[in-house]
Formats: sequence, C-alpha cells, structure tokens
Amino acid sequence: MPDNAPGYLAAGPRVGIRHFTYADGTEFTARTRESKDLHQPWLFPPGSADAYAAYAGRLIQDPTKAGFLVCERDGGGIAGFININNIVEGGFLSGALGYGAFAHAAGRGLMGEGLGLVVRYAFGKMGLHRLEINVQPGNAASIALARRCGFRLEGFSPDFIYMDGAWRDHERWAITAEMTRSR
Repeated sequence: MPDNAPGYLAAGPRVGIRHFTYADGTEFTARTRESKDLHQPWLFPPGSADAYAAYAGRLIQDPTKAGFLVCERDGGGIAGFININNIVEGGFLSGALGYGAFAHAAGRGLMGEGLGLVVRYAFGKMGLHRLEINVQPGNAASIALARRCGFRLEGFSPDFIYMDGAWRDHERWAITAEMTRSR
C-alpha cells in the first residue's frame, strides 16, 4: 500500500496514521473506557470529553509534541495512539514516544505496524534522528513492541517518571535513523 494513502500521513497494509483532531474525542474516550483494564497501571489516557479536549489540544498546538492516531484501514476505527513528546531540534533532533493500543486491537499486530509508520515518518518528514521509549520494567507488552520495532535497550532509570501517585522506574529503549537504514 502506498505510504500516502488518502487521509493518512502514512499507511501500511492494515493501518494508517493521522494526526489527532478534536472531532476524535467521542471515539477516543469510548475506546479509553473500554480499555481501562488493559492500560492500567501503565497508562492513563483521557476518558472524558474535557480531558480529551485538553490532551488533544496539547498535541495539536504544542510544537514540541506530535500525536498520531493508528487507524484500521478497514473501517477507519482508532486502534491506538502514538505520541512524540519533548521534541528537541538543533543538534539533538529527538523525541520521546508514548503509545497505547485499545483493547479491541490489542494482540493483532496493528500497533507494531503503526509504530513502524510513525518511526519512518519521524525520521523522514519530521527530520528527527533519535526516538526514545521509556517503559516500566513490568510492562512486558510495551517492551515486546519496542523490541519488535527495532528499538535497543539503552539503560535503566530509577524513579524516572511520576505516574499513578509514585515515581516509577523505567527502562530506556531507543532507535536512531541509522538503525532503521541498516535493517
């Protein structure tokens, strides 16, 4: 399938990626509520209209963030999301990824395809050089996704991110543009 399939920034055989819009709030929050057991204790995406509007607004308006919805090409439903946060330009050219699948799409390989599209888009159109994922050590599904998509384990950061009422340890996984060219 062409990377520029209509309506998508990039597309693969089963999914396409596109930016968040405010109009996605109803579907996104419904999927969030359906996926609570899958997400917690790792992830807390917005589950109300107001929370979604604030969240999407940051992704849409803040130039240091880029939010992507992973959508099934068959029907266009939202399968998950991938955000690039803390985008730094200049000599760094990097960003920190956060992502989550929705329950109906989990385990089907859609997020792996979507993450591959976001990585190519980030290293191509966005001109970034490095992407990093910070994952809690017990989040086996997220670590497996990072590994499948070619990210390498670079280290361990104790008490790294404040989540769910406490500072949580995280593993640091990263990929560079050069690593994708060699694959």
